Amino acid sequence: MATWVALLRAVNLGSRNKVPMAQLRRAMEDAGYDDVRTVIASGNVVFSRGAKPSSRALESLIADAFGVRTTVIIRSAAQIRKLRAAKPFPGAAYVAFLATRPRSTKSIEGIDEFAVVGGDIVLHFPNGSAAAQLTGAVLEKKLGIEATVRNWNTVEKLADLV
Repeated sequence: MATWVALLRAVNLGSRNKVPMAQLRRAMEDAGYDDVRTVIASGNVVFSRGAKPSSRALESLIADAFGVRTTVIIRSAAQIRKLRAAKPFPGAAYVAFLATRPRSTKSIEGIDEFAVVGGDIVLHFPNGSAAAQLTGAVLEKKLGIEATVRNWNTVEKLADLV
């Protein structure tokens, strides 16, 4: 059985889009997913499944169980390990996990430092994240692709679990 990571977009932000992780684990287990584990409350789920899971199926499960509409981005264990191994920038970084591969990144060039790894974008903000211009919302607008952003520490934790 293969190991997968599901990254939920924009859940548990303040009082919005509440998806309790313990309840999500139970709902996924009840739906036939195996070895379900969550990593912090921002919507990171590691699980096992024979075939590649469907983002749409997980989105429907979350909508039905919690009344929350979210985008779910799926990555394989190999993709997460490759991302960690690539680590294109020293120190702190963020990763924008994209729902689909970008055709081009020309629209975001020159805004902040970034590197494309697989179908995702690793972001580096030399002047700190508070001064960052290339936010998840900016990426989504310029690329026309939904994204969810995680810090590098979360990527490390996910890679350790897969």
